[in-house]
Parts: sequence; structure tokens; C-alpha cells
Amino acid sequence: MSTLDNMLEEINKANSIVILTHENPDGDAVGTALALYNALKQYGKNPDIIIPEYPQIFAFLANAQEIKKESEVEKYDLAISVDCSDIKRLNGFAKYFEDAKSKIVIDHHSTNTMFGDINFVNPDAPACAQIMLVILEHFNIEVTQDIGTCILTGIITDTGGFKYQGVTPETFEFVAWLLNRGINVSKVYRKVLQIKTKPNFELTRNANNRLEFLEDGRVAYTYITKKDEEEVHAQNGDHEGIVEIGRDVENVEVSIFIRETDEGCKVSMRSNEYVNVSDVCLMFGGGGHQRAAGVLMQGSIEQVKEKLLYQVRGQLK
Repeated sequence: MSTLDNMLEEINKANSIVILTHENPDGDAVGTALALYNALKQYGKNPDIIIPEYPQIFAFLANAQEIKKESEVEKYDLAISVDCSDIKRLNGFAKYFEDAKSKIVIDHHSTNTMFGDINFVNPDAPACAQIMLVILEHFNIEVTQDIGTCILTGIITDTGGFKYQGVTPETFEFVAWLLNRGINVSKVYRKVLQIKTKPNFELTRNANNRLEFLEDGRVAYTYITKKDEEEVHAQNGDHEGIVEIGRDVENVEVSIFIRETDEGCKVSMRSNEYVNVSDVCLMFGGGGHQRAAGVLMQGSIEQVKEKLLYQVRGQLK
């Protein structure tokens, strides 16, 4: 029996199912989780989906209003984690996963710790949503327009609109397949990558004004503070995309963006050609992909900046 057959068997057996994803979820996390949620409802199950906070730009996805901040269920029969490399990244809601009778992990991070009873991990996939499409096809669950839009949101956001190196010919085959089923690629692209909230615009302007070029222009660095976010009445997700500002500048290899929060400094890192930013973030307890990673660090913005720069210098050519 294949891994996917085992997965379907667990889904069939379960009376109560919960879907989880990583903290500070992006479009791939939210899109994949909602694709699975909608698919399982269509399949006849009644799962819960728990994401305490997510960017409101994804509120247009089908049944996003049914996302829960927490649950009163003490123990689920089955917990499914999507787009999460490590149980620690499930953060405060890891208990739902740990306490479940059976645990499934669906992911595409090369750093995945295989923390489920069943692990379906493909690091070659540029987005977890791409894996979800394969799974639903195997389960013979119809990919409706609602489900397809969720999947496309994950693919578009995690590939940066098909511009990142992880994009494969298969990715475009999947997108063509979705197009043939009436999924509006241009509409989804505009909603998740082009339209910006006013707070996001204001925060981006602040970050632009603070942008520094270090290490002979090979490192771009910027930050925003809690005060910045308070002044523009920022909501969850209004900082998205700021890290890309530095990466898009000529000759920059690494872009570092630090966001000051009540929990500490949340770091987003991107690279262009050769620096493995996941390795840098792993040193401080974070992780991600070779060209896109993040970590939560303690200390002042300046202290965190210097720690990161010290590690990045060792990888620059």
C-alpha cells in the first residue's frame, strides 16, 4: 500500500479531523490548508481548520470564514499538518497535532523533520499546494473552482508569480490543468501579488527609506518597528513582500528584513543565486528553503542584524 493509500485510509477511519499549518502563514500555507478543508468537506468529512492569524488578502478563498482561531475538541482522531517543516513551527497550536490519535504531514520543505506518523514530503515541489493537487487527484476528489483557486493561490505565492528557481515544467502543467477547469489565473495573481493594502504601502515606503546595502552591495537590509505598524494600523500580513525589495536590486545576493514584534524580531531572508538562507536561519532555530527562509530571534533589531550578517558573510563569494 502506498503512502497516499495509507493517508486515505486514515482519513476514512477518522471521525474528527483537524487541519493545521505553520505560524505566520503565507499564501501557500493558507491556500493548501483551505484546499484540503474544502476537499474533505466535499468528500463527506467535517474537518476543523485552525489558523490563529492569517493575512486578510486570502479572505476571498472559499470558506476562509470557517477558519478557527482555536478549538474546544480535546483530542482529534486525525491531525493533518500542511506546509510546515517542524512541529515547533506549529507554535501554540501544536497541541492539536501532538494529541491526535493519528498524524499526517504534507510538505515541501527540504528541512522537514518527518514529525508525522505518515509523511508525504516532496522538496522538489515549489509549493505545497502543488503536492495537494497530486493528492486530491489520487483520492479521486474533484478539484472544483473553489479548490482550484486555493491551490493556485499557493502555487502563485510560493513561486513569486512563477519567477523563483524552484519552478518546474510540471508547475506550468498543473497551472494549465487548472486553467482548463476555469480557474482565473490573472484574477488570483492580481489579488495575491499585485493589490496592496494601504498599511502595506506605508510600511513598504518606510522600509524603502531605510534600505541599506552592505558587504559591497551584496546584502540588502531593512526593517520596520512595532511603532511603524501601530501608526499605520497594520493588520496581520501587511508586512508581506517587503523582503523582496532588496532582493530585486542589481548585484544583491541576500535580502534581510527584520520586523519588530512583541515576541521578538521576526526575520525574513531571501537570496538570489548561491547563499542558502535556510542554513543561516537554522542556526538560530528557524528554517525554510534555500532561497527563502525565516526565524524568530530575541534581541534588539541592531543585535539581530549583526548576528545575521556575521553568518551571511561566511557564505558570500
